[in-house]
Amino acid sequence: MSSAPTTLPNNNAAGSAGGATPSPTFSPLYQQIKALITRSLQSGEWRPGELIPSEVELATRFKVSQGTVRKAIDELSAENLVVRRQGKGTFVATHHEARAQFRFLRLKPDVGEPLYPDNTIIDAKRLRAPADIARQLDIKTGDSVVFLKRMQSFDGAPTILEELWLPGTIFKGLSVERVLQYKGPMYALLETEFGTQMIRAVENIKAVVADQVTADLLQLPLNTPLLSVTRVSFTYGDKPVEVRRSYYVTNNHHYRNELN
Repeated sequence: MSSAPTTLPNNNAAGSAGGATPSPTFSPLYQQIKALITRSLQSGEWRPGELIPSEVELATRFKVSQGTVRKAIDELSAENLVVRRQGKGTFVATHHEARAQFRFLRLKPDVGEPLYPDNTIIDAKRLRAPADIARQLDIKTGDSVVFLKRMQSFDGAPTILEELWLPGTIFKGLSVERVLQYKGPMYALLETEFGTQMIRAVENIKAVVADQVTADLLQLPLNTPLLSVTRVSFTYGDKPVEVRRSYYVTNNHHYRNELN
């Protein structure tokens, strides 16, 4: 691989309309290396939790400097695709690690350290995708989806009520029985058995009040204030693979996000 930046065509519509020659867009070399490493992650060359080659080995493989590789890995680490461990090397991120679960679970206790929730499945079935869910998952209305409804409790107190929709074609072998017997994080199950990692998510948050059904399940009075969070999670290639709608009880918790 050449160490010179790759020149990509500029698809700017305004430039094309005037008949002028498109201006070249330059991709920095470290971004090219980052894309190649990401491709290897996506293809499964290095599995979640595995050690990836050292910076020196990757520099030799791609015929670039170690500094270029380091900059690429810096960005991958910042995006939580890999994890650096002092004295051990760089590992593929996995949802089996505590840090991964708390990365997506943003509800924190007002006092004390974050705890792992106890999960109770209320409903699990396959059904046809409603139009709004299909749009968010980039599938057709009526396509098969896996639907889950579950409660997450902290110290025995129901705290999060959520509904999840997963594309049926991607998670074809996900049975209701498997969901019911699995006790770990849902994302860890999807990673282990289907090779699907959640890379990033987009959330919409607003304040609502509990209707009767929600209030009963969360053991709250009718019209109790709740935090409503709708999440769309994406895997490699920016492919949406989950829609999640959650209701958070914030009597003893708060939603925390760190902005950089």
